Amino acid sequence: MEVTAKTTDGKEIFKEEKHYHTQATNCLNEKMVYGAQNKTSYVRDTSLQPFTSNDATFEIKLPVDDKGAPTVRTVDVTVELNYEVQVPDNKVPIHKVTKRVTLDR
Repeated sequence: MEVTAKTTDGKEIFKEEKHYHTQATNCLNEKMVYGAQNKTSYVRDTSLQPFTSNDATFEIKLPVDDKGAPTVRTVDVTVELNYEVQVPDNKVPIHKVTKRVTLDR
């Protein structure tokens, strides 16, 4: 999952990626391994489960002036859910949502 926030003029002020997958070890050392051919013991499961919801919180820090007031009050937040096939460069888009968020009422 990739979350980005851009100002209304297109400047990116926030970007964060979160990976969901099972984590395992080969029981020889403490190093995590992710390939199915190497896994012998599961440590924890952080994958997305079917038909269950998952909440995630991201804190986006807005740029501020010298008095501490935010200089940007409106951002466009985009959340993309992708499926990575073996390598990070090989992504299959699953879902994408973009919403405008503002501090003004």
